[in-house]
Amino acid sequence: MPEITQRIQRDVARAPQTSMALEAARLMSERFIGSVVVTDETGRVRGLFTERDLMKRVVGEGRDPAATPLKEVMRTDVVTVSANESVERCLDLMRQHRTRHLMVFDDGEFRGLVSLRDLVLLLLDEKEQLIQELTHYINSEPATQRSAGA
Repeated sequence: MPEITQRIQRDVARAPQTSMALEAARLMSERFIGSVVVTDETGRVRGLFTERDLMKRVVGEGRDPAATPLKEVMRTDVVTVSANESVERCLDLMRQHRTRHLMVFDDGEFRGLVSLRDLVLLLLDEKEQLIQELTHYINSEPATQRSAGA
């Protein structure tokens, strides 16, 4: 299984924890993304706000998105991984914690996010490469060896 390094989203959307949920929702909509990293006044990562949080913790609870600060509705129990984590381990963590996003940290420093979509694309790339290698192997074997082995 490949490592997640090549699919880490490093240029992630960020919003201060004092921002309102409506601002984060607009940012996600404008950038076609499903989450915003929430930071404190020093820029330190404090949590994550996702589309799911918007629906469950804001809309579902009848809160006004324009008057609900992210610090009240963000996830602070975010699952973290290192940049050299395997895709398989990340998928297991996502399944176990029922989440679609993992924060990537190395040596205590935030490196980015990896989403379920990123992992699926990584697996598809791996399968495509395997198909190409097998096709090359099959097509490059002399015909006499193929028919002798049949």
